[in-house]
Amino acid sequence: MWRKWIITVGGLGLMRPAPGTWGSLPPCALAFGAVILGWNAAAINLLLLTLLVASSAACLALGAWAERQFAGKDPGVVVADETAGMCLTLLFVPLGPAGGMNEAGVVAAGAEPQVGFAFIVIAAAFVLFRILDIVKAQPAHLVQQFPAGWGILLDDIVAALYGNLILQVFLRGVLPMLA
Repeated sequence: MWRKWIITVGGLGLMRPAPGTWGSLPPCALAFGAVILGWNAAAINLLLLTLLVASSAACLALGAWAERQFAGKDPGVVVADETAGMCLTLLFVPLGPAGGMNEAGVVAAGAEPQVGFAFIVIAAAFVLFRILDIVKAQPAHLVQQFPAGWGILLDDIVAALYGNLILQVFLRGVLPMLA
């Protein structure tokens, strides 16, 4: 029972429709809650990194069991991979520009989070990750064929890397040029 609870992220993977969407929500909620509580960017990134490592480890440790238990490759109820992917999508993404622009107008890495800006960035990251996870642009589709936990996890990691790169380019490159 404990394995099912972990791999479904407290049962979120059992929710319908779109269990992967439900599994992507915890990092968003935690990051936004941390912003509301006034956490700085370093603390938020540490929180996301910790959850990324824990949910990735869960996929790797319990992936083979999950595929046997739920009779399939990368079963939909397994959403620890979406949790890991969403953490990576948000990792080191600036959540607040105020006071965080350097002389060149680029959002600084340590820009302190702001509630309104953070909400928009987290929501955009969520939508972007979900689209990229569903589309599975290469090599995401290819790495999904890896055995057990690796196959479950790596397609989401690839989608997350794409999402993080897109967000970084937009927030640190494009957005400052628009300001």
